[in-house]
Amino acid sequence: MSNLRIEPATLEDLPLLAELLGDLFAAEPDFHPDMEKQLRGLRLILEQPNRGRIFVLRDSLRIIGMINLLFTISTAEGGFVVVLEDLVVHAEHRTQGHGSRLLQHAIAFAREKRFLRLTLLTHRGDGRLVEFYRRHGFYESEMVTMRLLLQSGGDVAT
Repeated sequence: MSNLRIEPATLEDLPLLAELLGDLFAAEPDFHPDMEKQLRGLRLILEQPNRGRIFVLRDSLRIIGMINLLFTISTAEGGFVVVLEDLVVHAEHRTQGHGSRLLQHAIAFAREKRFLRLTLLTHRGDGRLVEFYRRHGFYESEMVTMRLLLQSGGDVAT
């Protein structure tokens, strides 16, 4: 598998990316797959690179995995930070180091662009995932995730 490469996702990748997200969200208790929503969210990122980056790991035939980074500003850090929104590897290719490869690429990208922090949410009940991120230098915060859903989706009103 030496022909694997990590590169930015393109609009042509949208259906395959949404399919990967569907697999991810089907396994998450807080989320539910919705192809239309996943396509809309991915398109919002790909069409506006100042919002974030999506990197894919692919071979000559298909996308093996993806990582989605969103950019925001932290007043605590006094600058730009990254939120790792999604990291998913196709089920047939898990436990082969592909997730680590994507995550290392994202960390290197964030460092190169001089972001100040990389934050992510993961399912606390899945010890494998928590340990995976710990092995890559992440640690658990004292912060608690809370949500208030305002709309079912769509554009932001300004």
